[in-house]
Amino acid sequence: MQTQNPFFDDLARMAGGAMGALSGLKAEIETLVRQQMERFLANLDLVPRDEFEAVRDMAAKARDRQEDLEQRLAELEARLTESAPAAAKTAPRSHAKKKAETPDETAGN
Repeated sequence: MQTQNPFFDDLARMAGGAMGALSGLKAEIETLVRQQMERFLANLDLVPRDEFEAVRDMAAKARDRQEDLEQRLAELEARLTESAPAAAKTAPRSHAKKKAETPDETAGN
């Protein structure tokens, strides 16, 4: 769109150039901010998401395994306590040892 006044034409071109420069400046600022944020986050020594999820899964498996082992231990202890009274009834109650006769003692009689 051309006008009769060259001043307005120059003003329109200058405004268009300024908009282009501002959009380039915006992209450059975004890039700088992104780099600063990445540098800041790298200094925080954060764990990547995939590593965190892997460790979380390992911990869940370990917790499940521990619960299974605790249940198994409880079952084994229950079996042991059930069989312990039966074993005590069948065991001999006398713990006195018999004197062993030596061949010299039997020869003298």
